[in-house]
Amino acid sequence: MKLYTRSGDKGQTSLIGGRVRKDDLRIEAYGTIDELNSFVGQAAAETGKYAELAELTAVLHAIMHELFDCGSDLAYAAPGAPLKMTGEPAERLEQLMDQYTEEAPEITRFILPGGSAPAALLHVCRTVCRRAERRVVTLAAEHEVSGEVMAYLNRLSDFFFAAARLANTRLGVTDIEYERSAEVFGKKKQ
Repeated sequence: MKLYTRSGDKGQTSLIGGRVRKDDLRIEAYGTIDELNSFVGQAAAETGKYAELAELTAVLHAIMHELFDCGSDLAYAAPGAPLKMTGEPAERLEQLMDQYTEEAPEITRFILPGGSAPAALLHVCRTVCRRAERRVVTLAAEHEVSGEVMAYLNRLSDFFFAAARLANTRLGVTDIEYERSAEVFGKKKQ
């Protein structure tokens, strides 16, 4: 099998159900999800170096499959196509975030990306995920988009934040607080 087809040499690519320009909103959306998936793979390779993060590594591998499902759902140009994403993965992320938040120290200030190498990569995943979500929202303004994909990406960026904090906690590394941050979290409303 050859890896090249030459069919995109003039700036066009195929979707399921048609051909579009390579800068089409749909291509931008699932292309950014693909970029995110590459960073998740890098984060999984890094977390995989630590026994304390073995469970997180397994979760990241599952997320990679779910991101592929999201991209697949976005690749359909025709409405009514069979979709792969359901609400279950977003619900699972919520449960994991609750567990991770419970294990990490209470947060009162904004924190900066970093601490340990795994946490830094998980923060990269968080920011790329937010960009992917923005691309999907832009796409949804013009075309039908799976609500499950949008919900999943929204939960996923929060998950990466919680996972980064968990990685630092389990590796004994303190989160880096933003020096000029007031105490903005955990305060009781008056």
